[in-house]
Amino acid sequence: MAYIWLILGFTLLFYSGNWLVKGSTQLSAHFKISSLVIGLTVVAFGTSAPELFVSVKAAFSGVPDIAIGNIVGSNIANIGLVLGLVAMVMPIVINSKGIWFDWVIMIIATLMLILFSTNGVIGFWEGFAFLTALMLYLSWSVWQSRRKSRKEALTYPTPEIKLPTSIIIVLGSFVGLYFGAEWLVKGATELARTWGVSDRVIGISIVAFGTSVPELATSLAAIAKKENDISVGNIIGSNIFNIWAVLGATAVVKPLGIANITMLRIDLLWTILLSVMLLIFMIPLKNGIINRWKGVLLFLVYIYYIYILF
Repeated sequence: MAYIWLILGFTLLFYSGNWLVKGSTQLSAHFKISSLVIGLTVVAFGTSAPELFVSVKAAFSGVPDIAIGNIVGSNIANIGLVLGLVAMVMPIVINSKGIWFDWVIMIIATLMLILFSTNGVIGFWEGFAFLTALMLYLSWSVWQSRRKSRKEALTYPTPEIKLPTSIIIVLGSFVGLYFGAEWLVKGATELARTWGVSDRVIGISIVAFGTSVPELATSLAAIAKKENDISVGNIIGSNIFNIWAVLGATAVVKPLGIANITMLRIDLLWTILLSVMLLIFMIPLKNGIINRWKGVLLFLVYIYYIYILF
């Protein structure tokens, strides 16, 4: 039965990712917001929905290591696995200098998690700080996009479908991602439990891999449609959302105890390592290219990390 859940989850997540890209690009045209910001907000939130569901469920089930491990593991998988595989399929061209600022925000979010984990608990006020930082970041991103649009008189393509239809497509994609992730995680968790590994390892590897499938599906679909800004913006935005939105919301409703602070910090250092590699690979930040060999390096670092987990 576990394999059936896995197949159903993979299938639903893949198609939902395709529809999410279509709906989000249409929203971009309707509201005159750049594809980069759409990738950092609408798409990132949609692909982070599985992490939110899994983390909240894990927290209330008394397994906070899965909740936190899911977030950290997903961020590692997003860069090493997702961007690595996407670049191996088709080189990614960096079209926006705004990626640099968003990369810095991603690092800040990671450092905040390291700082807030020092007392062994991520509670209400830490979660509130995460959510506040997220609201400030999103407000700034949207404001910057609209200011640039007015200043440079940018033109946007005419929407191909009506606004209500675009919204329905995006919302429907969210629903598909939600159930697809639930089925995939259900199957993966059943398999992992038979291996006798810890909650942390399950959260960081199997569960995180399952909840990162939307990012993979969405980024592959974006690359196929030549929406490079959505592909990279989706990964960076999703990593920011995972910490500030998912972990923030989870901690607000249910404080998360950390069983092993040292191991969490080591995992977060791996996140920073892959993030630094990503920055180096994106240089120059305007018209830079993450080519296939860079994708291979990101992928191999991720595989090595998973190897030492077990």
